[in-house]
Amino acid sequence: MENQKSSAKQLMLSYGVYLGLISILINVVNYAVGDIYRPHWGIQVVSIIITIALIVFALKKFKEGNEGLMSLSQALKIGLGMSLVSGIIYVIYLFAFTGAIETEFFANMQEVQYQNMVEKYPTFTEEQLEAGRKNIEAFSGMGVTSAIVLIFSLFFGFVISLIAGLIMKRTEEDR
Repeated sequence: MENQKSSAKQLMLSYGVYLGLISILINVVNYAVGDIYRPHWGIQVVSIIITIALIVFALKKFKEGNEGLMSLSQALKIGLGMSLVSGIIYVIYLFAFTGAIETEFFANMQEVQYQNMVEKYPTFTEEQLEAGRKNIEAFSGMGVTSAIVLIFSLFFGFVISLIAGLIMKRTEEDR
């Protein structure tokens, strides 16, 4: 049993680090090609596919190392652990990115979001646009962004590991 716990922790850490580093690499490439403020939808698709693949691969490794057994709770624990590690690594990167590389990131992002709102809702009054700008400002910044990154990371990790865990689970009773 102790070997299972250390194996699960090792998988959470190692694959969580891989996922975090791949997320950073995707962001760096996106920044290098100049799409940091308006990324192509394909970037999200690639990120989701990589996340699914890494979580499923980690679950498969755990199951192989556990005589073909894995409960749903073990799958959820591994998937959520990976997602948390990955999210924390990405948040640390965001601190460095917005603090040293793209110091005007949040101000620029606010402007892009405001322009999107103006284009999408041309009938908005000046008061509505100003209220929208205030909302954009309220939901930007490192604190809110960090929370959103962690929440979405955990949410997607939960959903992916739940589905994969339901498909891959096998307990002693199933033998």
